[in-house]
Amino acid sequence: MSENRERMPAAGARVERVTDALFAERYRALSSRDARFDGQFIAGVTSTGIYCRPSCPAMTPKPGNVRFFRTAAAAHEAGLRACKRCIPDAVPGSPEWNVRDDVASRAMRLIADGVVEREGVPGLAAQLGYSSRQLGRILHAELGAGPLALARAHRASTARELLVSSDLTVADIAFAAGFASVRQFNETMRAVYELTPTQIRARAPRRDARPGATDAGATDAGAADPGATDATGVVSLRLPARAPFDGAGVLAYLGSHAAAGVEHLDADGVFSRALRLPGGVAEVRISLETDAVRVRAALPSLADLAPLVSRIRRLFDLDADSAAIDAVLGADPVLAPLVAARPGMRLPGSVDPFETLLRTMLGQQISIAAANTVSGRVAREASGDPRVLPTAAELAERGPAVLRGPARRVAAILAVAGRAADGTLRLDVARSHDELRADLEAQPGIGPWTAGYVAMRVLGSPDVLLAGDLVLRANAERLGLPADPRRLSEIGERWAPWRSYAGMHVWRAPTLVP
Repeated sequence: MSENRERMPAAGARVERVTDALFAERYRALSSRDARFDGQFIAGVTSTGIYCRPSCPAMTPKPGNVRFFRTAAAAHEAGLRACKRCIPDAVPGSPEWNVRDDVASRAMRLIADGVVEREGVPGLAAQLGYSSRQLGRILHAELGAGPLALARAHRASTARELLVSSDLTVADIAFAAGFASVRQFNETMRAVYELTPTQIRARAPRRDARPGATDAGATDAGAADPGATDATGVVSLRLPARAPFDGAGVLAYLGSHAAAGVEHLDADGVFSRALRLPGGVAEVRISLETDAVRVRAALPSLADLAPLVSRIRRLFDLDADSAAIDAVLGADPVLAPLVAARPGMRLPGSVDPFETLLRTMLGQQISIAAANTVSGRVAREASGDPRVLPTAAELAERGPAVLRGPARRVAAILAVAGRAADGTLRLDVARSHDELRADLEAQPGIGPWTAGYVAMRVLGSPDVLLAGDLVLRANAERLGLPADPRRLSEIGERWAPWRSYAGMHVWRAPTLVP
């Protein structure tokens, strides 16, 4: 078995260099049809010209006929098409984009959010601080495909999901998925799946067309329920998670931190709120399934579908590698009972970076209930749309007449709003963890705890232990861990690279520890 299992792909495309050890690990996963690896890599079969997810039920190909790719786009570039049996892109996304936090990973976060469709490759490159040519070289080297190919693969996946599970017209699906024309849409779907959009739809099992009906067999990432979209732009989505999935923990967190009049968790476990998307404000309702979240959204534009899916996936941390996280943390004698009680812990994410920072600063030195009340009042009095918290520009303009409390805190919030509004403080998923945290800590009134907390939620950073947090320290002491921040940080090194999840377990420990 050679050290580099590269195939000379078509059109100058490149594939990931795979060592013997990594090949053997991935081939074992493929041979055992291990669904835990779905979305984490792609298996290309050169003898058939297709690529599959690791859990594909088809006969396992011979090792000599297998090439592994990190993205579907790289498999496309190598001249392969998607398997019609296992549908390899109908799975949770890769957790790698949060764990690695490098240029390629940040690019993937932006591509999933639809930046290429809105701003083109130059806009994507500018957000990452590179030229288009430099970024293309990086992505080809790291992921085996350039930004256009990666965006095309994302569009094709979104479109296929809507074709097989919604009653949207083909033209509407093309637009919602981000294609520039129906012709481009048709050509891409034929190239990727060797089927026309109409054929893809015809091959799909028909579902109950009642709005809100649940298909028990649905596993498609971002799939929409049939009949769920109407003239008002209301669409229903099922977003799968990698099992195990503690969605109830995220939902409880969101409910306990719900801004008054802006967010609401009802008795039936439905969380509702409005959120800003590129085309306007969407009204969203979210509920849980065992291995997924259900989303019903009134969209300002169908073009906002991809950003909506990306942000809800981040809010519920749906792409986390739960098996790997639980294996590391469950081996710790202190955390083991906590992990056993709550497998699949998730990090509550963010749908709006500035909103997350604002609410964190508003909540400093007051109770959660008081912070929820203050956030709701700020939305009513400072936002152009009281359904959502104000933008940075709105707060910079109206904040002096609205914000209350200690003068230094008010001044710090206004300063941050001004810098976020003029672009000198960038708050988005294009930033690396270290860059964002350093920029936040450089702002007056923002310390290490606030910076770490915001970076953890906005970027989904998996390895942040907020050792100075008072609740964390108190709970750590109850668990027999040191309450001193320095010593707790030292102990926490054994939880790397999943210290954010370890912190969440400790935060939630009081309900489990007598």
